Amino acid sequence: MTTASVRVTAAEAAQRAKIALRNAGVPEASAETQVALLVEAETLGVASHGLLRLPRILERIANGATDPAASGALSWRGTSLVDVDGQQGLGPVVAIAALDAICARVGETGIAAAAIRNCDHLGALAFYARRVAARGKVLLGFTLSEALVHPWGGRRAMIGTNPVTIGVPTADRPFVVDLATSRVSMGKIHDHANRGAPIPAGWALDAAGDPTTDATAAKSGAIAPFGEAKGYALGLGFELLVGALTGCALGDAVRGTLDSKIPANKGDLFIVLEPNGRMAGALSLYLDQIRASAPLDPGKPVRVPGDRPDAPDAPHAVEFTLPRQIWESICGHAAV
Repeated sequence: MTTASVRVTAAEAAQRAKIALRNAGVPEASAETQVALLVEAETLGVASHGLLRLPRILERIANGATDPAASGALSWRGTSLVDVDGQQGLGPVVAIAALDAICARVGETGIAAAAIRNCDHLGALAFYARRVAARGKVLLGFTLSEALVHPWGGRRAMIGTNPVTIGVPTADRPFVVDLATSRVSMGKIHDHANRGAPIPAGWALDAAGDPTTDATAAKSGAIAPFGEAKGYALGLGFELLVGALTGCALGDAVRGTLDSKIPANKGDLFIVLEPNGRMAGALSLYLDQIRASAPLDPGKPVRVPGDRPDAPDAPHAVEFTLPRQIWESICGHAAV
């Protein structure tokens, strides 16, 4: 049986979410940033990184695990690498401040990076890739999570889902990739659990290390790496890369992106590069050639990763579905 749901407009959801954050002590501009990420995820159909995350964010603020006013302290390590102490601030707020700093620097250095520690969950990394690409820059982004993924051939969660994003500006819309090195994100499993829906076979193991299609059981188990041994290798490589540059916690010592009480201690890494400005047209042409190539199934044209309807210019015209308990929680926090 599925959980009851409600249809809401993006405008109403954004308004309620901002009020809820403001009631929790989040400054206006920071609330705008956090809500923009959550609502964009909903409008793009990525419910796992959308408003279902907001009740936990509010709980973390109430429990003192997140500082609603922090935006991070920056300390340059050389000319092109900045260390960021997130001061337990909201992930998008800290990340945008760090990206603003390195985007300003990259015009001088050609490449700049931000190594971030001690901030909350960043949310969907594509949010940042689109914004950096819109500024005419290339972005590589990495973030860690709690140990949620089992090693290839293992039964226990020991590695993060460790997503990566790539954003590349073109003469047309930016090319954006955002994917976890796990078969799915834990947010997607939580979304299935919230809706009372089973998960597909092969996604996860339960707490005993056995395969399961029960989303609730999978929440306390381990997610499979994508691509078997190859996804496992990439996920582990990204964990070591981020750890080496940020000095963050690793493996099963990582906490704070799935609970409501423990300060986050994972790491995040953003690398911004100045592209060759003469390539924008060639990149767009190449992507269009791929889209126009002969498909295996004539009814399913070839698509480029990230091809989907963009978030519309008039978010108030967009509606999406939320689990009723999530919407009621948001409305309760937004009460005057």
